[in-house]
Amino acid sequence: MTDLGHVEQMWASDEASRRLGITLEEVGVDADGRGFARTRMAVAEPMVNGHDITHGGFVFTLADSTFALTCNASGRLTVAAGADIVFVTSTRLGDVLLAEGRERATYGRSGVTDVTVTRESDGALVAEFRGRSRALPPRKDA
Repeated sequence: MTDLGHVEQMWASDEASRRLGITLEEVGVDADGRGFARTRMAVAEPMVNGHDITHGGFVFTLADSTFALTCNASGRLTVAAGADIVFVTSTRLGDVLLAEGRERATYGRSGVTDVTVTRESDGALVAEFRGRSRALPPRKDA
């Protein structure tokens, strides 16, 4: 069983995700030792752009928060080294978005994590996010 104390502490300190209403549904490590996480966010009025659809930056932030939870779940203090997103369909005010992250590979101090964002009401694929992570080296004073 993996100790998730550090990832729970990281999430408790994540003011950005909390202010956006992102909630953590599940975080853990699978049988292969890879992290996973699931989050949820309702699209609120300040998140809608001039086209009356969810601003892509908020979808990215949901995926990025899920990515952080996922790649930190396996026990290493990990930060983002880069990320890409493909927007598949739009969402609107009141939609609830679900994000599911899976750590795909770790090699050395690097990793690759995929996050799929869907709309809760119909399961429509909203976006695919791929994050590249880098584990921080152990602190010398620790």
